[in-house]
Amino acid sequence: MGYVLTQSGFSELVKSLESQYRIFAPVLKKGAGRHLDTDVVLYDFVKSAEEIELEHKSDYAFKEALLPMSETLFFFTEQQTKEADLDERPVLVFLRSCDLHALKRLDDIYLRNGKEIDPFYKRRRDLLHFVLIGCPHAFENCFCVDMGSNLTKDGYVFSIDSAEEGEDTVYRFEVPDASFNTFFEGAGGTKADVQHTYVTETKTRVRVPEEVPQAVMKDALWDEYTQRCIGCGRCNFVCPTCTCFTMQDVYYTDNGRVGERRRVEASCMVDGFTNVAGGGQYRKTKGERMRFKVLHKISDHKKRFGENMCVGCGRCDDVCPEYISYSHIINKVYDASEKVLQAKNAEGGEENE
Repeated sequence: MGYVLTQSGFSELVKSLESQYRIFAPVLKKGAGRHLDTDVVLYDFVKSAEEIELEHKSDYAFKEALLPMSETLFFFTEQQTKEADLDERPVLVFLRSCDLHALKRLDDIYLRNGKEIDPFYKRRRDLLHFVLIGCPHAFENCFCVDMGSNLTKDGYVFSIDSAEEGEDTVYRFEVPDASFNTFFEGAGGTKADVQHTYVTETKTRVRVPEEVPQAVMKDALWDEYTQRCIGCGRCNFVCPTCTCFTMQDVYYTDNGRVGERRRVEASCMVDGFTNVAGGGQYRKTKGERMRFKVLHKISDHKKRFGENMCVGCGRCDDVCPEYISYSHIINKVYDASEKVLQAKNAEGGEENE
């Protein structure tokens, strides 16, 4: 079940949806990029269809809808605490298939990672509904097909694909959630059999090891990143599945008894993240931090939850100022793992002889 809308129909649809939902979508910010006169695609709340960027991949992920870079959790005085207010209106989040797969990884960490759920995450999560942006082609550095995140079968209320037909832009919507039919019919939508588009092949390819032997932890491949990586943390901040944070207390009084507690996004790649009491530091070199990050994405998370944390969006490759390719690192880990396993198998064969 689906609908087809013209440009004016899409504008009317968003206007109608905006009356009941807050809409969080990728937006092209002119001249707001990292360098002079460059653009960037960021997520923001929008009021009209014209603001929504459907052609380009967002430079940053959708996760700020769930995990703001700085979020006040509660306020405190000497006698009481008060949870920070939250806009209770439901939110429609426009995102691509890789990011919708990333949502499950975030849920794993905050909702299924122990006996207790994170209440601050859950109260935001319960407000969100998702609109799937179709991907007719892969973007630079994407490797979603190899990570199994190119196709999404559920979890979205409707999908959207745009295509040029002559001088006009036509929008096609797959609508699995029937409660949204009235919005499309009110916008003059024509019923049609619609299936969202998705990527079937990417230029960038990765080979993810089924098992990472312990010996790979000490492999010389990590030494390269001690020299190359500058520890800026950009790869973490653009990643849709990175979840590291720190807690900060902001005091309003000199005695420290009145203030607020904030959860602030952090990075496992930056200096000081693993500092502990007494001056200890678990991962001092950039290579050790890179090893921790990579193996968490393609090994540790899978051991616990059954699937790799990385979804192959390629944003880390896009943003790295030192041109470090995360996809290349995965392939290096695969090669190192295969080498260790082959050596073990060869030793076993010699012993049998």
